[in-house]
Amino acid sequence: MAVAGFIGLGNIGGPMARRLLANPDGLVVFDVRPESYEKLVAKGATAAADVADVARTADVISVVVRDDDQVRDVTTELLAASRPGLVIAIHSTIKASTAIALAEVAEPLGVHIVDAPISGGAMGAHAGTLAVMVGGEADAVELCRPVFGHFASLVSHLGPVGSGTRAKLARNLLHFVAFTAVGEAQRLAEAAGIPVAELGKIVRHSDSVTGGPGAIMLRDSAGPLAPGDDWYPVMENVASLGAKDLQQALELAAELGVDTPLASMALQRLALELGLPEGSGT
Repeated sequence: MAVAGFIGLGNIGGPMARRLLANPDGLVVFDVRPESYEKLVAKGATAAADVADVARTADVISVVVRDDDQVRDVTTELLAASRPGLVIAIHSTIKASTAIALAEVAEPLGVHIVDAPISGGAMGAHAGTLAVMVGGEADAVELCRPVFGHFASLVSHLGPVGSGTRAKLARNLLHFVAFTAVGEAQRLAEAAGIPVAELGKIVRHSDSVTGGPGAIMLRDSAGPLAPGDDWYPVMENVASLGAKDLQQALELAAELGVDTPLASMALQRLALELGLPEGSGT
C-alpha cells in the first residue's frame, strides 16, 4: 500500500484526485491554487505546504500539469526533497525525451520516474475509467497499480521510461486526425442538407457499439499481412467496403462542391494501412 500524492488539480487532475480519496493509506495534494483542493481536504485529503512537502509525505506521486517545462520544474522540486523508493508518475503529455532525462536524474537518488499519460478525458477521470499508458521499470509500475486503479480501468505497461508517452502520441495522432476528418464529414453532410448535430448523435451511437477505429486495432503488427493470415480476408472486406463508401462520398463531395482532401487520401491509402497490397478492395 502507498500514500498517494497528487500535484495539479485542474480539469482532469481534480477528478482524478477525488477518486484517490478512497486510497486506504491517504492522499496528499498540492496545487498553486489553494481553492482547488479545499473540497478535497474537507473530505479527508491532506494539503501539502508546497511541492517538496508532497515528496516528503507520499509514496507514489501523480503529476498532472500543463507541459514539459512545468513537469521539469515540479519534478526537480520533488527530487530535491525525495527519499529512496519514491515513485513519481508523470501523467502530462510530454516529450518522451523529457521523461527519459528526468528518470536519469532520479535514478542515482533511488527515485523511480514513470511516464504515465492518460486517455479518457475529464469524463473518464470522473468515472474512474481512464486508460493509463505506462513506461518504466516493472517494480515501479507495480507500486503504481493500486493507486492508478482508483482512477483508471485500464493500466498498460508498455516498456521502459518513454514508452507511455510514445503510446499516447500515437493514440492522439488517431484522435486529432479523426477530429480533422469530422470537420470534413460535417461540411459534406451540411452541404447535403443533413443536420450536423444529428449526424454527430449517430456517430457517437454507432461508435459506442462498434468501438470506432479501435475495432480493427487487434493485430500484433502494423506490417503487411501474409495472404494466409486469418486477418487477411477480414481486412480485404474492410478495404472493399471502405473503398466503395469513400468513392461514393467523394462523388457526393464533387457534386456538392465540397473539398474533402482527407477522404481522397484515405481512399488512396486505405488498403496499405490495413496491411494489404496497394489497390486491394478497389
